[in-house]
Amino acid sequence: MTGITLSGGVVCDLSGGTVDRRDVHVAGDRFGGDGGTVVDVSGCLVTGGLICAHHHLYSGLARGMPGPHDPPRNFIEILERVWWRLDRALGPETISLSARIGALEAALAGTTTIVDHHASPESIEGSLDLVAGGISDSGLRGVVCYEVTDRHGEERGTAGVSENVRFIQTNDRPLIRGMVGGHASFTIGDTTMEAMVAAARDLGAPLHIHVAEDAADEKDSLDKYGLRTAHRLAGRGALVEGDLIAHGVHLDDSEIEAVRASGAFVAHNPRSNMNNGVGYAPVLKLGQRVALGTDGIDGDMLAEAKACYLKAREASGETGVDFPIQRLVQGQILAGSLFGEPAMGRLSAGAPADLVVLDYRAPTPLDEGNLAGHLIFGTPKVRDVMVAGRWVVRDGKHTEVDEEELRAKCREVAPKLWKRMEEF
Repeated sequence: MTGITLSGGVVCDLSGGTVDRRDVHVAGDRFGGDGGTVVDVSGCLVTGGLICAHHHLYSGLARGMPGPHDPPRNFIEILERVWWRLDRALGPETISLSARIGALEAALAGTTTIVDHHASPESIEGSLDLVAGGISDSGLRGVVCYEVTDRHGEERGTAGVSENVRFIQTNDRPLIRGMVGGHASFTIGDTTMEAMVAAARDLGAPLHIHVAEDAADEKDSLDKYGLRTAHRLAGRGALVEGDLIAHGVHLDDSEIEAVRASGAFVAHNPRSNMNNGVGYAPVLKLGQRVALGTDGIDGDMLAEAKACYLKAREASGETGVDFPIQRLVQGQILAGSLFGEPAMGRLSAGAPADLVVLDYRAPTPLDEGNLAGHLIFGTPKVRDVMVAGRWVVRDGKHTEVDEEELRAKCREVAPKLWKRMEEF
């Protein structure tokens, strides 16, 4: 087994809170060993892989897309006039291309694991294999699910459940896992909710669902079921240990207590929340199990961490610069739970060899006490990325994907996708 030794850098274990100068050894797909090919990382920070806890890779071809003729005025209209038209326009080719370009750009930004939430109502069956394939092509770890919803009728809601089940039962990709996905309470009726929850619990798979992203989700749940959203989910078994809820912007104190008691993770998406104007999630109340996602904006977790800090700081002057770093650590803990790797994110012997090499020549002293300040206020650049002991990015370039060819193909296909959206 050929080993790798990273030598000369500053090793930053975010989870352990340590900063030191030492060699990092890799043997196979794990940290450990004591020799091998030496890689000079002088002038660099070496840290554990970054995790995107909530992504929508199907948005990969949406950048620069023309806006709707009738501009949306609220969150529901954003969904109806933009995203629900885009997801219906997706077919096999555009699902695959979206996943491939989104995963490529995430890799180049230092993200080693993507937790994705997919939707393509006109092309459900087999769609998760296309998403998983796009993630695998970039050499990343991925956790995928299909967004179950009744917004096109219960038949397609059932088809969404079936796609989740099919994928989880047949997936044999070593770096890919499956969850059971749900859109949100306000588009999932009781019959489909029951089927979705039953599938997840029978398979021993966590649920991944949007919760209270907008006040409309809460209003719908109160009007139809007499319960706030999180209480409706909890009462139907859709909020348990290891589940993942996205957003949680409009949770009230009683719901926050229910979420915390459940042991579920929360994916906080500050840039998306600001972009959609839905408000600021009560992340300071939600406890430790809050990770960071991007909600489809991109795969850049360092950018998300900076936004997380600034938004939290605006909300409370008592929020420290360590807050967003702990959210990155929670992403590593989430990924560890999904892959059965409790040491995920650590740079210690036996842990999965996922790491990022950041080119960063600190202009001031750097140690355990001020690492967060350097990451949030500095400008570290991703130089190299390793996943499961294999280099996927070296010197800022992907090792296996022809970036220019992929980007050219996306530029060719994207306008056709945008044109197809007019049908919906």
